[in-house]
This record gives sequence, C-alpha cells and structure tokens, in this order.
Amino acid sequence: MSVDGFVSGPHGETDWVFKTGDEASKAWAVRQSWDAGLIIMGRKSFEMMAPYWPTSSDAFAAPMNEIPKAVFTKKGFKGIDPGHALSPAEASWAEARIFDGDLAEGISELKSEGGKPIAAIGGAGFMRSLMATGLIDEFRLVIHPVVLGSGLPIFDGLAQPLYLKLVDVKSFPKGVIVHTYSP
Repeated sequence: MSVDGFVSGPHGETDWVFKTGDEASKAWAVRQSWDAGLIIMGRKSFEMMAPYWPTSSDAFAAPMNEIPKAVFTKKGFKGIDPGHALSPAEASWAEARIFDGDLAEGISELKSEGGKPIAAIGGAGFMRSLMATGLIDEFRLVIHPVVLGSGLPIFDGLAQPLYLKLVDVKSFPKGVIVHTYSP
C-alpha cells in the first residue's frame, strides 16, 4: 500500500509498487510467499493471475504456481478449462478450489484443515470482505514510499474500529516498510 493507505491508484494502477521496491524487499516477499500452505483470492484477481503466472519467469512464479489456491466468488466461477493438456503450473491454477457461498464459512472451513498459514491476495474489495469476517490472524502491510493522493483503500467502510497489535517491523533499502500486526 502507499503511505497514504491506497492499494492502487484511482483507476487500478499499481505500477508504483515496482518503482519503489528493491531486491531485498522482493526477496523477503518471495520468502514469505513460500510460508503459505494455501493462497486465497477473489475471482477477479484469480482470473487476472491464472494466465500470467504459469509462463512467468519472475521470482514469485514458483510459489504462485506451486502453492494450492482457493477462489472466492459471489458471481459464480466455473474454473479454468484451457482446452489443452496442462503444464504442472497451469494445473495448479486449474485445480483451485472454488467457494461461492458465505465467505466466513469458507474461511473457517479452510482454517479448520490446519497446515501452514493461508495467504490472501486480491483487490481491495476482497480484502475488506475478509476483514469483515473477523477471521484474519495477521496483517502484513507492505508500505511503499509513495503518496498517491487518491486511489483504492482497503481500510475504509469498517463497521467498527479494528484494533491491532504491532508484532514486527522490517525496513528495506529503498524505503519499503513492512508492518506486521495481529488483531
């Protein structure tokens, strides 16, 4: 997110993340990705990422393609049918579990299965919906040294204050700071 609390610009722009990060912050984020046992995301994020990651050479490609995924949707989603034999990376996306019911029930079900932590990736709407469930165990806010002035926040429209306890702070050479909080 930006210093002023936006996860994208007013039209969904996120290019500023790549301009303000550095190799150390990216290496940290990739290591954090490997700590997840499951990646959950909303349908829109899934549909944008599924075609990209299987052929990417980015450092995030391996964890994005190897860690199991679950998709949450309110509008329905039938999954991926590429119409051809799948590579292992494509298969990891095609095999994503789909949840189209109550978000809190789906999250509770996944958490009851145990294992490594669940990592959430997605847009502001999905993140706000997750916060509303009260089922987030940890917030890792990666704050980039940029002020956007306007954009899409994730912490607006809360029904009540969300009190957090600071657990850890990390800083990186170009000014990225990670605040880790528990509710």
